[in-house]
Amino acid sequence: MSLELFNKWQQQNLPEYLADELSAIVSDQKAIEDRFYQYVAFGTGGMRGLLGAGTNRMNIYTIRRVAEGLARYVASNGKMAKERGVAIAYDTRHFSYEFAVETARVLASHGIKSYIYKESRPTPQLSFTVRELNAFAGVVITASHNPKQYNGFKVYGEDGAQLVPAAANAIIEHMNQIDDIFAIDVQDVKAIDQNGLLHWILEDFDEKFMRNLLTLKENDAIDYNMKLVYTPLHGTGLVPVVEGLKQFGFKEVHLVEEQSVQDGAFPTLSYPNPEEVAAFAMAIELGKQVGADLLLATDPDADRLGVAVRNGNQYELLTGNQLGALLLHYILSMKQQNGTLPNNGAILKTIVTSKLGTAIATHFGVETINTLTGFKYIAEKIAQFETENSHSYLFGYEESYGYLIETFVRDKDAVQVALKVAEMASYYATEGQTLLDALEDLYKQFGYYKEALISKTFEGKDGQDQMKAILNSFRENTPHSVAGIEVVRVEDYLTGIATLQNGSTEQIILPKENVLKFILQDGSWIAIRPSGTEPKCKFYFGVVKDSKDESNQAIESLIAAIVK
Repeated sequence: MSLELFNKWQQQNLPEYLADELSAIVSDQKAIEDRFYQYVAFGTGGMRGLLGAGTNRMNIYTIRRVAEGLARYVASNGKMAKERGVAIAYDTRHFSYEFAVETARVLASHGIKSYIYKESRPTPQLSFTVRELNAFAGVVITASHNPKQYNGFKVYGEDGAQLVPAAANAIIEHMNQIDDIFAIDVQDVKAIDQNGLLHWILEDFDEKFMRNLLTLKENDAIDYNMKLVYTPLHGTGLVPVVEGLKQFGFKEVHLVEEQSVQDGAFPTLSYPNPEEVAAFAMAIELGKQVGADLLLATDPDADRLGVAVRNGNQYELLTGNQLGALLLHYILSMKQQNGTLPNNGAILKTIVTSKLGTAIATHFGVETINTLTGFKYIAEKIAQFETENSHSYLFGYEESYGYLIETFVRDKDAVQVALKVAEMASYYATEGQTLLDALEDLYKQFGYYKEALISKTFEGKDGQDQMKAILNSFRENTPHSVAGIEVVRVEDYLTGIATLQNGSTEQIILPKENVLKFILQDGSWIAIRPSGTEPKCKFYFGVVKDSKDESNQAIESLIAAIVK
Protein backbone atom coordinates (compact mmCIF):
# COMPACT_ATOMS: atom_id res chain seq x y z
CA MET A 1 0.00 0.00 0.00
CA SER A 2 2.85 2.39 0.86
CA LEU A 3 4.52 1.84 -2.51
CA GLU A 4 1.20 2.34 -4.29
CA LEU A 5 0.67 5.68 -2.56
CA PHE A 6 4.27 6.66 -3.24
CA ASN A 7 3.78 6.02 -6.96
CA LYS A 8 0.52 7.98 -6.94
CA TRP A 9 2.21 10.98 -5.32
CA GLN A 10 5.02 10.86 -7.85
CA GLN A 11 2.47 11.10 -10.66
CA GLN A 12 1.07 14.39 -9.32
CA ASN A 13 2.14 17.88 -10.26
CA LEU A 14 3.73 18.48 -6.85
CA PRO A 15 5.58 21.62 -5.78
CA GLU A 16 9.24 21.21 -6.68
CA TYR A 17 10.46 20.87 -3.08
CA LEU A 18 8.07 17.94 -2.44
CA ALA A 19 8.82 16.27 -5.78
CA ASP A 20 12.57 16.47 -5.06
CA GLU A 21 12.07 14.80 -1.67
CA LEU A 22 10.30 11.85 -3.24
CA SER A 23 12.86 11.52 -6.00
CA ALA A 24 15.58 11.29 -3.34
CA ILE A 25 14.02 8.21 -1.70
CA VAL A 26 12.90 6.28 -4.79
CA SER A 27 15.20 3.35 -3.92
CA ASP A 28 14.76 3.51 -0.14
CA GLN A 29 11.89 1.19 0.81
CA LYS A 30 12.15 1.97 4.53
CA ALA A 31 11.91 5.73 3.89
CA ILE A 32 8.92 5.19 1.58
CA GLU A 33 7.23 3.02 4.22
CA ASP A 34 7.77 5.65 6.93
CA ARG A 35 6.31 8.43 4.79
CA PHE A 36 3.30 6.49 3.48
CA TYR A 37 2.30 3.76 5.95
CA GLN A 38 -0.34 6.06 7.51
CA TYR A 39 -1.73 9.58 7.49
CA VAL A 40 -0.41 11.90 10.18
CA ALA A 41 -2.43 10.84 13.20
CA PHE A 42 -5.18 13.16 14.45
CA GLY A 43 -4.53 12.98 18.20
CA THR A 44 -4.74 15.41 21.11
CA GLY A 45 -6.82 18.24 19.65
CA GLY A 46 -5.36 17.89 16.16
CA MET A 47 -2.27 16.58 14.45
CA ARG A 48 1.45 17.20 14.49
CA GLY A 49 4.24 15.74 12.42
CA LEU A 50 7.42 16.19 10.43
CA LEU A 51 7.30 18.53 7.46
CA GLY A 52 7.80 16.87 4.10
CA ALA A 53 6.30 14.82 1.29
CA GLY A 54 3.99 11.90 1.99
CA THR A 55 0.81 11.02 3.86
CA ASN A 56 2.72 10.74 7.14
CA ARG A 57 4.11 14.26 6.82
CA MET A 58 2.79 17.79 7.18
CA ASN A 59 2.36 19.37 3.74
CA ILE A 60 -0.33 21.24 1.80
CA TYR A 61 -2.06 17.98 0.85
CA THR A 62 -2.35 16.55 4.36
CA ILE A 63 -3.44 20.03 5.48
CA ARG A 64 -6.14 19.97 2.80
CA ARG A 65 -7.29 16.58 4.06
CA VAL A 66 -7.73 17.71 7.68
CA ALA A 67 -9.22 21.04 6.56
CA GLU A 68 -11.70 19.12 4.40
CA GLY A 69 -12.64 16.96 7.40
CA LEU A 70 -13.15 20.10 9.47
CA ALA A 71 -15.15 21.75 6.68
CA ARG A 72 -17.50 18.78 6.40
CA TYR A 73 -17.91 18.77 10.18
CA VAL A 74 -18.78 22.48 10.24
CA ALA A 75 -21.17 22.10 7.28
CA SER A 76 -22.89 19.15 8.99
CA ASN A 77 -23.88 21.53 11.78
CA GLY A 78 -25.94 23.70 9.44
CA LYS A 79 -25.99 27.09 7.76
CA MET A 80 -25.46 29.06 10.96
CA ALA A 81 -22.24 27.17 11.71
CA LYS A 82 -20.91 28.07 8.26
CA GLU A 83 -21.89 31.71 8.78
CA ARG A 84 -20.17 31.88 12.16
CA GLY A 85 -17.07 30.53 10.48
CA VAL A 86 -13.63 29.50 11.64
CA ALA A 87 -10.93 31.67 13.27
CA ILE A 88 -7.38 30.86 12.13
CA ALA A 89 -4.02 31.74 13.66
CA TYR A 90 -0.51 30.46 13.06
CA ASP A 91 2.90 30.50 14.66
CA THR A 92 6.29 31.42 13.18
CA ARG A 93 7.24 27.98 11.84
CA HIS A 94 8.09 27.04 8.28
CA PHE A 95 4.89 26.89 6.18
CA SER A 96 2.61 28.03 9.04
CA TYR A 97 1.24 30.96 7.07
CA GLU A 98 0.86 28.84 3.92
CA PHE A 99 -1.00 26.12 5.83
CA ALA A 100 -3.33 28.71 7.40
CA VAL A 101 -4.24 30.12 3.98
CA GLU A 102 -4.64 26.61 2.55
CA THR A 103 -7.12 25.85 5.34
CA ALA A 104 -9.17 28.94 4.46
CA ARG A 105 -9.18 27.93 0.77
CA VAL A 106 -10.65 24.52 1.61
CA LEU A 107 -13.22 25.97 4.03
CA ALA A 108 -14.30 28.46 1.36
CA SER A 109 -15.06 25.62 -1.06
CA HIS A 110 -17.83 24.68 1.40
CA GLY A 111 -19.04 28.27 1.79
CA ILE A 112 -17.48 28.63 5.26
CA LYS A 113 -16.09 31.97 6.43
CA SER A 114 -12.54 32.26 7.74
CA TYR A 115 -11.02 34.93 9.98
CA ILE A 116 -7.22 34.84 9.63
CA TYR A 117 -4.65 36.85 11.55
CA LYS A 118 -2.47 39.00 9.31
CA GLU A 119 0.55 38.14 11.46
CA SER A 120 1.55 35.22 13.64
CA ARG A 121 -0.20 35.19 17.02
CA PRO A 122 -0.18 32.90 20.09
CA THR A 123 -2.37 29.84 20.46
CA PRO A 124 -4.14 31.31 23.53
CA GLN A 125 -5.02 34.40 21.51
CA LEU A 126 -6.67 32.12 18.95
CA SER A 127 -8.72 30.54 21.75
CA PHE A 128 -9.76 34.03 22.88
CA THR A 129 -10.59 35.04 19.30
CA VAL A 130 -12.92 32.08 18.76
CA ARG A 131 -14.90 33.15 21.82
CA GLU A 132 -14.81 36.85 20.93
CA LEU A 133 -16.01 36.23 17.37
CA ASN A 134 -18.52 33.59 18.42
CA ALA A 135 -16.93 31.50 15.67
CA PHE A 136 -18.05 27.91 15.30
CA ALA A 137 -14.46 26.60 15.41
CA GLY A 138 -10.83 27.64 15.43
CA VAL A 139 -7.57 26.44 13.93
CA VAL A 140 -4.00 27.24 14.87
CA ILE A 141 -1.09 26.08 12.76
CA THR A 142 1.65 25.16 15.20
CA ALA A 143 3.85 22.36 16.50
CA SER A 144 4.16 24.09 19.86
CA HIS A 145 7.65 23.42 21.29
CA ASN A 146 8.76 20.75 18.80
CA PRO A 147 11.97 21.20 16.77
CA LYS A 148 12.00 23.17 13.51
CA GLN A 149 11.33 20.07 11.36
CA TYR A 150 7.75 19.87 12.67
CA ASN A 151 4.45 21.63 12.18
CA GLY A 152 0.87 20.89 13.18
CA PHE A 153 -2.84 21.65 12.97
CA LYS A 154 -4.81 22.17 16.19
CA VAL A 155 -8.60 22.46 16.15
CA TYR A 156 -10.76 24.35 18.65
CA GLY A 157 -14.46 24.17 19.36
CA GLU A 158 -16.89 27.06 19.66
CA ASP A 159 -16.04 27.50 23.36
CA GLY A 160 -12.39 28.22 22.45
CA ALA A 161 -11.19 24.91 23.89
CA GLN A 162 -9.38 22.11 22.10
CA LEU A 163 -11.82 19.63 20.65
CA VAL A 164 -13.27 17.00 22.96
CA PRO A 165 -13.08 13.39 21.69
CA ALA A 166 -16.62 13.27 20.25
CA ALA A 167 -16.00 16.26 17.96
CA ALA A 168 -12.49 15.07 17.07
CA ASN A 169 -13.87 11.65 16.15
CA ALA A 170 -16.48 13.25 13.89
CA ILE A 171 -13.73 15.09 12.00
CA ILE A 172 -11.66 11.90 11.76
CA GLU A 173 -14.69 10.08 10.33
CA HIS A 174 -15.06 12.75 7.65
CA MET A 175 -11.33 12.56 6.89
CA ASN A 176 -11.52 8.79 6.50
CA GLN A 177 -14.21 9.19 3.84
CA ILE A 178 -11.88 11.19 1.57
CA ASP A 179 -10.79 8.87 -1.23
CA ASP A 180 -8.38 11.16 -3.05
CA ILE A 181 -6.68 14.07 -1.31
CA PHE A 182 -5.54 15.42 -4.67
CA ALA A 183 -9.19 15.92 -5.66
CA ILE A 184 -10.04 18.17 -2.69
CA ASP A 185 -11.45 21.48 -3.91
CA VAL A 186 -9.55 24.64 -2.94
CA GLN A 187 -10.68 28.16 -3.76
CA ASP A 188 -8.56 31.01 -5.09
CA VAL A 189 -7.42 33.36 -2.30
CA LYS A 190 -8.29 36.57 -4.17
CA ALA A 191 -11.74 35.25 -4.97
CA ILE A 192 -12.63 34.31 -1.40
CA ASP A 193 -11.21 37.61 -0.17
CA GLN A 194 -13.55 39.45 -2.55
CA ASN A 195 -16.65 37.34 -1.93
CA GLY A 196 -16.62 37.82 1.84
CA LEU A 197 -15.47 34.34 2.86
CA LEU A 198 -12.03 35.54 3.97
CA HIS A 199 -11.54 38.20 6.67
CA TRP A 200 -8.10 39.40 7.75
CA ILE A 201 -7.89 40.40 11.44
CA LEU A 202 -5.21 41.86 13.73
CA GLU A 203 -5.27 45.19 15.60
CA ASP A 204 -8.83 45.05 16.99
CA PHE A 205 -8.29 41.62 18.47
CA ASP A 206 -4.83 42.49 19.78
CA GLU A 207 -6.45 45.35 21.71
CA LYS A 208 -9.33 43.22 22.99
CA PHE A 209 -6.95 40.49 24.11
CA MET A 210 -4.79 43.04 25.92
CA ARG A 211 -7.77 44.56 27.73
CA ASN A 212 -8.59 41.13 29.10
CA LEU A 213 -4.97 40.46 30.04
CA LEU A 214 -4.87 43.63 32.12
CA THR A 215 -7.70 42.32 34.32
CA LEU A 216 -5.15 39.84 35.73
CA LYS A 217 -3.43 42.61 37.66
CA GLU A 218 -4.67 42.55 41.25
CA ASN A 219 -1.69 43.61 43.34
CA ASP A 220 -0.07 47.05 43.30
CA ALA A 221 2.26 46.26 46.20
CA ILE A 222 5.01 45.16 43.85
CA ASP A 223 8.44 46.30 42.69
CA TYR A 224 7.95 47.77 39.22
CA ASN A 225 11.73 48.26 38.92
CA MET A 226 12.49 44.56 39.20
CA LYS A 227 14.75 43.59 36.30
CA LEU A 228 13.21 41.02 33.97
CA VAL A 229 14.56 39.24 30.90
CA TYR A 230 12.14 37.84 28.35
CA THR A 231 12.72 35.67 25.29
CA PRO A 232 9.99 34.57 22.85
CA LEU A 233 12.36 31.91 21.42
CA HIS A 234 11.69 33.26 17.89
CA GLY A 235 7.95 32.76 18.41
CA THR A 236 4.60 34.48 18.77
CA GLY A 237 4.82 35.68 22.37
CA LEU A 238 6.83 38.75 21.37
CA VAL A 239 3.97 41.23 20.84
CA PRO A 240 1.52 40.41 23.66
CA VAL A 241 4.06 39.56 26.39
CA VAL A 242 6.23 42.65 25.86
CA GLU A 243 3.20 44.94 25.60
CA GLY A 244 1.51 43.25 28.56
CA LEU A 245 4.54 43.68 30.84
CA LYS A 246 4.78 47.31 29.77
CA GLN A 247 1.12 47.97 30.49
CA PHE A 248 1.39 46.18 33.84
CA GLY A 249 3.92 48.87 34.70
CA PHE A 250 7.26 47.02 34.59
CA LYS A 251 10.06 49.41 33.64
CA GLU A 252 13.05 47.07 33.40
CA VAL A 253 12.10 44.49 30.77
CA HIS A 254 15.12 43.33 28.78
CA LEU A 255 14.47 41.46 25.56
CA VAL A 256 16.78 38.80 24.12
CA GLU A 257 17.02 40.58 20.78
CA GLU A 258 18.53 37.67 18.81
CA GLN A 259 15.57 35.46 19.79
CA SER A 260 12.98 38.16 19.11
CA VAL A 261 13.36 37.59 15.37
CA GLN A 262 10.36 35.50 14.35
CA ASP A 263 12.07 32.70 12.49
CA GLY A 264 10.86 29.12 12.00
CA ALA A 265 14.44 27.87 11.71
CA PHE A 266 14.97 28.78 15.40
CA PRO A 267 18.57 29.72 14.49
CA THR A 268 19.83 30.30 18.04
CA LEU A 269 18.72 26.98 19.53
CA SER A 270 18.03 23.41 18.47
CA TYR A 271 14.89 22.84 20.54
CA PRO A 272 12.56 25.80 21.27
CA ASN A 273 11.22 24.30 24.48
CA PRO A 274 11.20 26.46 27.65
CA GLU A 275 11.24 23.26 29.73
CA GLU A 276 14.87 22.80 28.68
CA VAL A 277 17.77 24.62 30.36
CA ALA A 278 19.47 24.99 26.95
CA ALA A 279 16.60 27.19 25.74
CA PHE A 280 17.55 29.71 28.45
CA ALA A 281 21.22 29.99 27.48
CA MET A 282 20.94 33.43 25.85
CA ALA A 283 18.46 34.69 28.45
CA ILE A 284 20.88 33.65 31.22
CA GLU A 285 23.73 35.45 29.48
CA LEU A 286 21.66 38.64 29.19
CA GLY A 287 20.36 38.20 32.73
CA LYS A 288 23.88 38.22 34.09
CA GLN A 289 24.76 41.32 32.05
CA VAL A 290 21.81 43.37 33.33
CA GLY A 291 21.50 41.82 36.80
CA ALA A 292 18.01 40.42 36.18
CA ASP A 293 16.13 38.71 39.00
CA LEU A 294 13.74 36.79 36.77
CA LEU A 295 13.95 35.20 33.30
CA LEU A 296 10.85 34.34 31.26
CA ALA A 297 10.66 32.23 28.08
CA THR A 298 7.65 31.28 25.97
CA ASP A 299 7.58 28.51 23.38
CA PRO A 300 6.88 29.33 19.70
CA ASP A 301 3.08 29.42 20.02
CA ALA A 302 3.22 30.98 23.52
CA ASP A 303 1.08 28.47 25.34
CA ARG A 304 3.92 27.25 27.62
CA LEU A 305 6.04 29.38 29.94
CA GLY A 306 9.43 28.60 31.44
CA VAL A 307 10.83 30.59 34.36
CA ALA A 308 14.35 30.88 35.76
CA VAL A 309 15.16 32.62 39.05
CA ARG A 310 18.44 34.20 40.11
CA ASN A 311 20.21 32.19 42.78
CA GLY A 312 23.42 34.00 43.67
CA ASN A 313 25.44 34.31 40.48
CA GLN A 314 23.48 31.59 38.70
CA TYR A 315 19.92 31.02 37.50
CA GLU A 316 17.73 28.09 38.53
CA LEU A 317 15.00 26.87 36.21
CA LEU A 318 11.70 26.07 37.93
CA THR A 319 9.87 22.89 36.95
CA GLY A 320 6.29 23.05 35.73
CA ASN A 321 5.13 21.54 39.01
CA GLN A 322 7.08 24.07 41.07
CA LEU A 323 5.83 27.09 39.15
CA GLY A 324 2.28 25.74 39.27
CA ALA A 325 2.46 25.38 43.06
CA LEU A 326 3.85 28.90 43.46
CA LEU A 327 1.17 30.42 41.23
CA LEU A 328 -1.59 28.49 42.97
CA HIS A 329 -0.47 29.55 46.43
CA TYR A 330 -0.05 33.18 45.35
CA ILE A 331 -3.45 33.36 43.63
CA LEU A 332 -5.30 31.77 46.56
CA SER A 333 -3.39 33.93 49.07
CA MET A 334 -4.29 37.12 47.22
CA LYS A 335 -7.96 36.12 46.99
CA GLN A 336 -8.06 35.25 50.66
CA GLN A 337 -6.37 38.54 51.52
CA ASN A 338 -8.78 40.51 49.32
CA GLY A 339 -11.84 38.65 50.59
CA THR A 340 -12.64 37.21 47.13
CA LEU A 341 -11.96 33.52 47.79
CA PRO A 342 -15.27 31.76 47.00
CA ASN A 343 -16.78 29.02 49.16
CA ASN A 344 -17.17 26.70 46.16
CA GLY A 345 -13.72 27.26 44.68
CA ALA A 346 -11.98 24.51 42.75
CA ILE A 347 -8.64 24.01 41.02
CA LEU A 348 -8.03 21.64 38.13
CA LYS A 349 -4.89 19.64 37.51
CA THR A 350 -3.96 16.53 35.56
CA ILE A 351 -3.41 13.05 36.98
CA VAL A 352 0.35 13.32 36.33
CA THR A 353 0.75 16.71 38.01
CA SER A 354 2.28 17.04 41.49
CA LYS A 355 0.08 16.42 44.53
CA LEU A 356 1.59 19.52 46.13
CA GLY A 357 -1.16 21.50 44.42
CA THR A 358 -3.78 19.39 46.17
CA ALA A 359 -2.15 20.02 49.55
CA ILE A 360 -2.08 23.78 48.95
CA ALA A 361 -5.68 23.90 47.74
CA THR A 362 -6.88 21.87 50.74
CA HIS A 363 -5.14 24.33 53.07
CA PHE A 364 -7.28 27.12 51.59
CA GLY A 365 -10.49 25.06 51.69
CA VAL A 366 -10.45 24.68 47.90
CA GLU A 367 -11.38 21.44 46.13
CA THR A 368 -8.95 19.76 43.71
CA ILE A 369 -10.36 17.97 40.67
CA ASN A 370 -8.05 15.79 38.59
CA THR A 371 -8.36 15.38 34.83
CA LEU A 372 -6.64 13.34 32.17
CA THR A 373 -3.53 14.79 30.56
CA GLY A 374 -4.37 17.45 27.98
CA PHE A 375 -5.70 20.93 28.58
CA LYS A 376 -8.88 20.14 26.67
CA TYR A 377 -10.02 18.19 29.72
CA ILE A 378 -9.40 21.17 32.00
CA ALA A 379 -11.35 23.39 29.60
CA GLU A 380 -14.15 20.82 29.53
CA LYS A 381 -14.41 21.00 33.34
CA ILE A 382 -14.50 24.80 33.26
CA ALA A 383 -17.46 24.63 30.88
CA GLN A 384 -19.13 22.11 33.18
CA PHE A 385 -18.66 24.44 36.16
CA GLU A 386 -20.38 27.22 34.21
CA THR A 387 -23.24 25.05 32.98
CA GLU A 388 -23.97 23.44 36.33
CA ASN A 389 -22.98 26.45 38.48
CA SER A 390 -21.24 23.90 40.68
CA HIS A 391 -17.78 25.38 41.31
CA SER A 392 -15.90 28.64 40.91
CA TYR A 393 -12.82 28.04 38.79
CA LEU A 394 -9.65 29.40 40.40
CA PHE A 395 -6.69 27.90 38.54
CA GLY A 396 -5.80 25.04 36.21
CA TYR A 397 -2.43 23.58 35.34
CA GLU A 398 -0.38 20.62 34.18
CA GLU A 399 3.22 19.67 34.86
CA SER A 400 4.29 20.32 31.26
CA TYR A 401 4.46 24.12 31.76
CA GLY A 402 0.81 24.77 30.95
CA TYR A 403 -1.31 27.09 33.11
CA LEU A 404 -4.57 29.01 32.86
CA ILE A 405 -5.67 31.75 35.26
CA GLU A 406 -8.65 33.57 33.73
CA THR A 407 -11.18 31.86 31.49
CA PHE A 408 -11.41 34.36 28.63
CA VAL A 409 -8.97 31.81 27.17
CA ARG A 410 -9.78 28.08 27.25
CA ASP A 411 -6.33 26.63 26.74
CA LYS A 412 -3.01 26.94 28.51
CA ASP A 413 -1.83 30.52 28.22
CA ALA A 414 1.80 31.57 28.64
CA VAL A 415 0.91 35.22 28.02
CA GLN A 416 -1.41 35.38 31.05
CA VAL A 417 1.08 33.52 33.17
CA ALA A 418 4.12 35.59 32.14
CA LEU A 419 2.36 38.68 33.45
CA LYS A 420 1.18 36.99 36.65
CA VAL A 421 4.61 35.46 37.37
CA ALA A 422 6.21 38.89 36.98
CA GLU A 423 3.65 40.30 39.43
CA MET A 424 4.21 37.41 41.85
CA ALA A 425 8.01 37.63 41.77
CA SER A 426 7.88 41.40 42.21
CA TYR A 427 5.54 41.02 45.19
CA TYR A 428 7.89 38.56 46.90
CA ALA A 429 10.79 40.93 46.14
CA THR A 430 9.09 43.58 48.29
CA GLU A 431 9.02 40.93 51.06
CA GLY A 432 12.76 40.32 50.62
CA GLN A 433 12.23 36.94 48.99
CA THR A 434 12.85 35.29 45.64
CA LEU A 435 10.54 32.68 44.14
CA LEU A 436 13.04 30.07 45.33
CA ASP A 437 12.60 31.31 48.89
CA ALA A 438 8.83 31.19 48.50
CA LEU A 439 9.07 27.64 47.14
CA GLU A 440 11.18 26.52 50.09
CA ASP A 441 8.51 27.91 52.43
CA LEU A 442 5.91 25.77 50.65
CA TYR A 443 8.06 22.66 51.05
CA LYS A 444 8.56 23.36 54.77
CA GLN A 445 4.81 23.78 55.22
CA PHE A 446 3.48 20.95 53.04
CA GLY A 447 6.36 18.50 52.58
CA TYR A 448 9.18 18.07 50.09
CA TYR A 449 7.40 17.03 46.91
CA LYS A 450 9.60 15.89 44.06
CA GLU A 451 8.63 14.83 40.56
CA ALA A 452 10.45 13.52 37.52
CA LEU A 453 9.62 12.79 33.90
CA ILE A 454 11.55 10.36 31.72
CA SER A 455 10.63 10.32 28.02
CA LYS A 456 11.68 7.62 25.59
CA THR A 457 11.39 8.37 21.87
CA PHE A 458 9.99 5.79 19.46
CA GLU A 459 9.97 7.04 15.88
CA GLY A 460 7.96 5.64 12.96
CA LYS A 461 5.68 2.64 12.63
CA ASP A 462 7.95 0.36 14.67
CA GLY A 463 8.00 2.94 17.44
CA GLN A 464 4.21 2.92 17.77
CA ASP A 465 4.27 -0.85 18.14
CA GLN A 466 7.02 -0.63 20.77
CA MET A 467 5.03 1.85 22.88
CA LYS A 468 1.96 -0.38 22.78
CA ALA A 469 4.12 -3.32 23.86
CA ILE A 470 5.49 -1.38 26.85
CA LEU A 471 2.02 -0.54 28.18
CA ASN A 472 0.75 -4.06 27.53
CA SER A 473 3.74 -5.53 29.36
CA PHE A 474 2.98 -3.49 32.48
CA ARG A 475 -0.70 -4.52 32.28
CA GLU A 476 0.11 -8.21 31.95
CA ASN A 477 2.88 -8.16 34.57
CA THR A 478 1.63 -5.63 37.12
CA PRO A 479 4.33 -5.06 39.76
CA HIS A 480 3.40 -5.84 43.38
CA SER A 481 6.15 -3.53 44.62
CA VAL A 482 8.51 -0.92 43.20
CA ALA A 483 11.90 -0.17 44.77
CA GLY A 484 10.83 -2.27 47.74
CA ILE A 485 7.62 -0.29 48.33
CA GLU A 486 4.30 -2.09 47.99
CA VAL A 487 1.86 -1.07 45.23
CA VAL A 488 -1.48 -0.40 46.93
CA ARG A 489 -3.50 0.79 43.93
CA VAL A 490 -3.29 0.33 40.16
CA GLU A 491 -5.29 2.72 37.99
CA ASP A 492 -5.86 1.64 34.39
CA TYR A 493 -7.44 4.53 32.54
CA LEU A 494 -7.93 2.44 29.42
CA THR A 495 -10.32 0.05 31.18
CA GLY A 496 -11.55 2.70 33.64
CA ILE A 497 -10.84 0.38 36.58
CA ALA A 498 -8.72 0.91 39.70
CA THR A 499 -7.55 -2.27 41.42
CA LEU A 500 -6.68 -2.13 45.11
CA GLN A 501 -4.09 -4.25 46.90
CA ASN A 502 -6.78 -6.55 48.35
CA GLY A 503 -8.12 -7.27 44.86
CA SER A 504 -11.23 -5.09 45.09
CA THR A 505 -11.95 -2.68 42.24
CA GLU A 506 -13.34 0.81 41.76
CA GLN A 507 -14.56 2.70 38.70
CA ILE A 508 -12.48 5.63 37.45
CA ILE A 509 -14.89 8.40 36.45
CA LEU A 510 -12.80 9.85 33.64
CA PRO A 511 -12.72 9.29 29.85
CA LYS A 512 -10.79 6.21 28.76
CA GLU A 513 -7.18 6.75 27.75
CA ASN A 514 -4.09 4.56 27.47
CA VAL A 515 -2.55 5.46 30.85
CA LEU A 516 -1.41 3.33 33.79
CA LYS A 517 -0.80 4.74 37.27
CA PHE A 518 0.65 2.94 40.28
CA ILE A 519 0.12 4.31 43.80
CA LEU A 520 2.63 3.10 46.38
CA GLN A 521 2.24 2.57 50.11
CA ASP A 522 4.29 5.64 51.06
CA GLY A 523 2.25 7.99 48.83
CA SER A 524 4.70 7.85 45.93
CA TRP A 525 3.29 7.26 42.44
CA ILE A 526 4.29 6.30 38.92
CA ALA A 527 2.36 6.90 35.69
CA ILE A 528 3.06 5.65 32.16
CA ARG A 529 1.47 7.02 29.00
CA PRO A 530 2.26 7.46 25.31
CA SER A 531 2.32 11.12 24.28
CA GLY A 532 -0.64 12.36 22.29
CA THR A 533 1.49 14.79 20.27
CA GLU A 534 4.98 13.30 20.00
CA PRO A 535 6.45 9.83 19.28
CA LYS A 536 7.32 9.35 22.95
CA CYS A 537 6.42 7.10 25.86
CA LYS A 538 6.41 9.11 29.07
CA PHE A 539 7.19 7.84 32.56
CA TYR A 540 6.11 10.12 35.43
CA PHE A 541 7.25 9.83 39.05
CA GLY A 542 6.19 11.63 42.22
CA VAL A 543 7.22 11.39 45.88
CA VAL A 544 6.84 13.40 49.08
CA LYS A 545 9.26 13.20 52.01
CA ASP A 546 10.30 15.20 55.06
CA SER A 547 13.50 16.55 53.52
CA LYS A 548 14.95 17.47 50.17
CA ASP A 549 17.61 14.73 50.36
CA GLU A 550 15.03 12.06 51.17
CA SER A 551 12.80 13.05 48.27
CA ASN A 552 15.78 13.09 45.85
CA GLN A 553 16.83 9.60 46.94
CA ALA A 554 13.27 8.25 46.76
CA ILE A 555 12.67 9.48 43.22
CA GLU A 556 16.00 8.11 41.98
CA SER A 557 15.08 4.69 43.40
CA LEU A 558 11.73 4.71 41.58
CA ILE A 559 13.29 5.70 38.26
CA ALA A 560 15.97 3.02 38.53
CA ALA A 561 13.32 0.38 39.23
CA ILE A 562 11.07 1.28 36.26
CA VAL A 563 13.14 2.75 33.43
CA LYS A 564 15.57 0.21 32.05
